[in-house]
Amino acid sequence: MTSNNIQIPDAFIDLIKDTLPDHLSVEDLIHYCQQPLRFSIRINTLKISHDDFISLMTPLGWTFTPITWCKDGYWIALNNDATAPGKLPEHLAGLFYIQEASSMLPPTALFENIEQAPDFVLDLAAAPGSKTTQIATLMKNRGLLVANEFSSSRVKALHANLQRLGISNTLISHFDGSVHGDYLENQFDAILLDAPCSGEGTVRKDSDAFKNWSIEHLDEITTLQKALIKSAFMALKPGGELVYSTCALNGLENQGVCEWLLSEFPNNASAVSLHNLFEGAEKSVTDEGYLHIWPQIYNSEGFFVAKFTKASATSCSNQPSFKSKFPFGVLSKKQQTNILETLEPLLRTADFSDNLYQRDDEIWAFPTGSQQLTDKMRFARHGVKVIALGKKHHTINHDAITIWGKVSVDLTREQYAAFLKGQDLLIDNPTKQKGEVILGYQGIPVGLGKWVNNKIKNKLPRHLVNDHVRL
Repeated sequence: MTSNNIQIPDAFIDLIKDTLPDHLSVEDLIHYCQQPLRFSIRINTLKISHDDFISLMTPLGWTFTPITWCKDGYWIALNNDATAPGKLPEHLAGLFYIQEASSMLPPTALFENIEQAPDFVLDLAAAPGSKTTQIATLMKNRGLLVANEFSSSRVKALHANLQRLGISNTLISHFDGSVHGDYLENQFDAILLDAPCSGEGTVRKDSDAFKNWSIEHLDEITTLQKALIKSAFMALKPGGELVYSTCALNGLENQGVCEWLLSEFPNNASAVSLHNLFEGAEKSVTDEGYLHIWPQIYNSEGFFVAKFTKASATSCSNQPSFKSKFPFGVLSKKQQTNILETLEPLLRTADFSDNLYQRDDEIWAFPTGSQQLTDKMRFARHGVKVIALGKKHHTINHDAITIWGKVSVDLTREQYAAFLKGQDLLIDNPTKQKGEVILGYQGIPVGLGKWVNNKIKNKLPRHLVNDHVRL
């Protein structure tokens, strides 16, 4: 279905004429901007394999077409009467992430030619979390990933997506991203800056993308982008790699910002060509080696991706040393032993036992290497809360259960949907089990219940109860 409501300003057309390659036409660009996007998802392989997910969803009428540049990405064709994917129990379980195909490119570019996952990674503009969770998956939930977001409301959305997908290797910072280069200079092996931008490439899903577009606004945006890319480059280790991306189409926000970075660090920053990133990349690669994705090339959103490497350490920081009391303490050996003995019946404690910290009555599992950063910058959220200690009863956190839980009762799809709605479950209990039990779906831990005779009482946190789940 074509949308004729999309208005593309003449000033934008005039601006991009010099950037648009000779083999592409403005007419085709306008035509594709008026077409609906193909629906695409990324399978969360931290929880389920490709084959198992495809086998699970094919009977529901899903048809899968691989996305060339992302091994976990697929375009999905749905039946006309299919349930909205965001309401499915599989989505709420974190088995997949709804993500536009082009936006899967920056993390793919960041990890190109990396044989071993880097120890320290920064996502400088992370919310709502599509690329952050993709990076965490590529890291196999190991190492340390700092996800930064300036907007308070978007931090909540970012954290919710990290929770849903079972991400445990992340610290969340809540700052203007221009400060990271000062506080964490020469710290990260790999950095993604998916920069705030004009959003011109999103017009296929957002008919208002050009509503407030103006040349004057681009001047403001590029000033912000330059501050962020400088900060990102400063935070990069020598030999590390930085990916800069936008969902803009104009050359000012894309090639222009890249040229500025190279001129700002003339003997240190160099571009890395992405011409071999995936089969067909040559259709969108620029002379500099950047990917400039126009909507008509791959029938996708518009996108821009560039990659840089850093030759030597920078010493640009003028930030005074960070001074703030760290609110967590390391557990003593005795405390750690007692906590792990409490958790062992329900959780895979070996996966987090070396990185336990305490704040008041809460025990948290931090990502490996956190201590190298927490004395340099304040973080809004640290890893995963594991357990809250009480005088009479300890409460294991839901996030820890869904990441490290040992599944004892695997639910059917119908039972899991009922669990998500907050309902208790009638299940035979021939061995007369008692007490708390980890519930699973497709073998993946999804929550906590408590046996009471032939019923499992629902212990899903109330704020996660969802009456809108559909089969």
